[in-house]
Amino acid sequence: MSIGSLRRRPGRTLGVLLLVLLSFLVLRRLNWSTLIPHWLQHRQLGLQAKGQNFMLEDTIFWIFGGSIHYFRVPREYWRDRLLKLKACGLNTLTTYVPWNLHEPERGKFDFSGNLDLEAFVLLAAEIGLWVILRPGPYICAEIDLGGLPSWLLQDPGMKLRTTYQGFTEAVDLYFDHLMSRVVPLQYKHGGPIIAVQVENEYGSYNRDPAYMPYIKKALEDRGIIELLLTSDNKDGLQKGVVHGVLATINLQSQQELQSLTTSLLSVQGNQPKMVMEYWTGWFDSWGGPHNILDSSEVLDTVSAITNAGSSINLYMFHGGTNFGFINGAMHFNDYKSDVTSYDYDAVLTEAGDYTAKYGKLRDFFGSLSGASLPPPPDLLPKTAYEPVALPFYLSLWDALQYMEKPIKSEKPINMENLPVNDGNGQAFGYTLYETTIASSGVLHGCVRDRGQVFVNTVSIGFLDYKTTEIVIPLTQGYTVLRILVENRGRVNYGNNIDDQRKGLIGDLYLNNSPLKNFRIYSLDMKKSFFQRFSADKWSPVPEAPALPAFFLGVLSILPSPSDTFLKLEGWEKGVVFVNGHNLGRYWNIGPQETLYLPGAWLNSGANQVIVFEETMAGPMVQSTDTPNLGRNQYLH
Repeated sequence: MSIGSLRRRPGRTLGVLLLVLLSFLVLRRLNWSTLIPHWLQHRQLGLQAKGQNFMLEDTIFWIFGGSIHYFRVPREYWRDRLLKLKACGLNTLTTYVPWNLHEPERGKFDFSGNLDLEAFVLLAAEIGLWVILRPGPYICAEIDLGGLPSWLLQDPGMKLRTTYQGFTEAVDLYFDHLMSRVVPLQYKHGGPIIAVQVENEYGSYNRDPAYMPYIKKALEDRGIIELLLTSDNKDGLQKGVVHGVLATINLQSQQELQSLTTSLLSVQGNQPKMVMEYWTGWFDSWGGPHNILDSSEVLDTVSAITNAGSSINLYMFHGGTNFGFINGAMHFNDYKSDVTSYDYDAVLTEAGDYTAKYGKLRDFFGSLSGASLPPPPDLLPKTAYEPVALPFYLSLWDALQYMEKPIKSEKPINMENLPVNDGNGQAFGYTLYETTIASSGVLHGCVRDRGQVFVNTVSIGFLDYKTTEIVIPLTQGYTVLRILVENRGRVNYGNNIDDQRKGLIGDLYLNNSPLKNFRIYSLDMKKSFFQRFSADKWSPVPEAPALPAFFLGVLSILPSPSDTFLKLEGWEKGVVFVNGHNLGRYWNIGPQETLYLPGAWLNSGANQVIVFEETMAGPMVQSTDTPNLGRNQYLH
C-alpha cells in the first residue's frame, strides 16, 4: 500500500495504529521466556572464557575431552566408542572434519554412511557428551594432505593455507555447505557443539598473516556463534594467535607443560588454560618402530595438567584406522608414509579394546567427577577364522583390457591433473604409465612416491625419492616401458604441502632424452573399479603368477561375524579389499603386521576377499584374534 493510499483512508490508518498499540500492551504482560522451548531457556551464554575459568552458562566448567574421528571408525561402532569415552569420565568429544573426504570432487559433497558428521555429533549428544568441532579447512590429523582435497593442486600456482584467491574461493564454497549442517548443532541452538576451532596449528605454518582472520570471519559469517579456539604446539603458539579467539596448546611431556602457563599468559593474559591435544601416544611410519607411551607416564602427565588448572583433551582417545588410502606422510629429511593402523597407542586400541591407560584414566577422571561413572561396555568379540585360500587370479596386465580407455598424452601427467572423475583428477591409489622405447640406457625422472619399473611385464626395480635412476637392460626392437606409480600418502604437516602432486612429475628421461607418447591408466581402486571384474574375468592361479596381480577368495563365516585381524605372511606389499571395503595397505617392512577387519563389514556366509599384490604373492591370508603392531596392547 502506498503512502498516498494511506492518506486517502485516515480511518483505516488510525485502526492499524490502535491495533499495534493494543498488541504492545498485551505482549508487555506476557512472559517472553514461555515462548522459547524449555530446552533452550537455559542456553543463552554458552561456553565462555571468564578469567581463569571456563563457564558453561553460570557454572564453572572443566573440559575433559577425548578425540575420536568418525571417518576412521566403522559407523556401526560409533556408539560403542562414544560410550567407552563417557565411561572413562570424559565429558567432551572432539573431532576433525576431513574436507578431502567430504568434497572428493569440486562441488560434490558426501556426508553419507561413515561420513555422516551430523549423525555422529547427535549421537554424542544422545550419550551425554559435549562436542568441540575442529572443521579446518586444514586439519593435519595424519591424513592425506592434512585433509585438503587433492584437486586444489590442479592449479600450478596454488598456495594452500593462505588467502590466495584459488584457495579461499574453494574454502568459501566448502564452508557454505559444511556450516549449513553445523550451525543447527551448536549449543545455543540446542545442539552439543560448545566450541569450534579456527584452522589447526597455523602458527607452525604462518605463511600469511591475513589467513587466520579470514578463517575466523568465514566461520562467523556463516553462523558460528560458539566459543572459538586455536590450537598450536609451543613453538607455533606465538604466531598462531588470533584476536578474539582463545589460544590452546598441544603437548606430550611434563617438561613442555612447565612452559604452558608462561606461554599462554604471554599471548593472551589471564584466560582459561587448555591442552587441546595431549598426545597419549604417537603414529607409526612404514619401516619405522612402533611408538608406545607407558600408561604410568600418561597418568602422571594428565594429572599434572589438571593440577596446573588446565582443561584437557586426550589426542587420541581412540585412533581407529586409515581405511583405504587416506593416510598421510611426513617429509623432512626423508619421506615417511604413515601405516594403515591409526592405533596411535591410544587409550582404546584400534579395534576399540581397553588398554592399561583406560583403567588408570577412568579411575583418575572418576575421582574428579565426584559421581559414579557409567559401567564400561563389554568388549566386542574377536575371532580367528580359518585361513582363506585365494584360488582365482587376474594379472594387472590382463586387467587393463577391462579398464576405461587409457589417457593418451605426449608427456606424463601427474595424478591430480589426469582428465578423470569429471575433471577433478585422481586423488588416491596407483597410476600406470606406458610408453615405447627402442634402446637400453639410464632411465630417470621424478616419481612420487614409488614407481615399479617394467620392461614389457618384467619388473626391473623401483624409482622413488632415494633411487632416481635405473638402468634399462638391452632390448630387441620396440619395447613397452611401464611404470606403476603409487601415491603412498601426501604430506600432512610441514611447509611443503604445496608440492604434493603425485605420479610422474615432469618429463621422464631415457639417456637424457625425454620420452614421449604415453598411455596412462588411472587405478584408483574405488568400489566401481572392481565392478569391471565379473566372474568370467578371473582364472585359476598359475604356478608362477605374473605380478602385480589381483587374487580372489572367499572367507566363510558361520553363524555370526566378529572382528578379526588379517595376517599376510608370505605376501610383500599391497592392498586388501573385503566385501568392497578397502582395509588399507600392508607391507612386510612393518611395523604393522595385521590389518583390522571389522565384524560389522562381514556377512554370515560368504565374504569376498581381494588382494592386490605388487611383488610377491603368499599362499593364503590368515586371520588372528590379536593384532600385531609391534607391541602387546594390554601390558603398558
